[in-house]
Amino acid sequence: MAVTLPTVAEELLNEMATAVRESARIPDEHLLSLKFIFGTSAVQALDLVDRQSITLISSPSGRHIYQVLGSAGKTYTCLASCHYCSCPAFAFSVLRKNDSLLCKHLLAIYLSQIMGTCQQLSVSDNQLTEILLTEEEQEHKAKIHLTGSGRQKFQVSREAQ
Repeated sequence: MAVTLPTVAEELLNEMATAVRESARIPDEHLLSLKFIFGTSAVQALDLVDRQSITLISSPSGRHIYQVLGSAGKTYTCLASCHYCSCPAFAFSVLRKNDSLLCKHLLAIYLSQIMGTCQQLSVSDNQLTEILLTEEEQEHKAKIHLTGSGRQKFQVSREAQ
């Protein structure tokens, strides 16, 4: 089952793709709509696209992931097929608070697809597995400790920052 964005966001991205195919540019009214729907993430995502920070990594088995070099220099792994990003903003604003549709990294992926600016990298299946395992190891560097009162205390190692 495919995961989809709300209809208004899907329609806007489709209209933007059509506009780029027809005129090789995104009309101002589409950019304004993008800002209205996605807020400040829209401008930040466009900046990531301008800096060519998005890479599609594919393997011979057909598996693929995206990596986005964030504005602070950290690389985030994204799965566009299920609208997932490994960044803290996704976990907090999209999943926990539910006040954003996407983080800027995912939006940058969709915009780079529309504009044809996504870099491509082919790797072996083993290399793709290693990339994913490395991402998982980095996430586990944030350790959860239980205090004496039973409340959870989160402690991030210096390496993960």
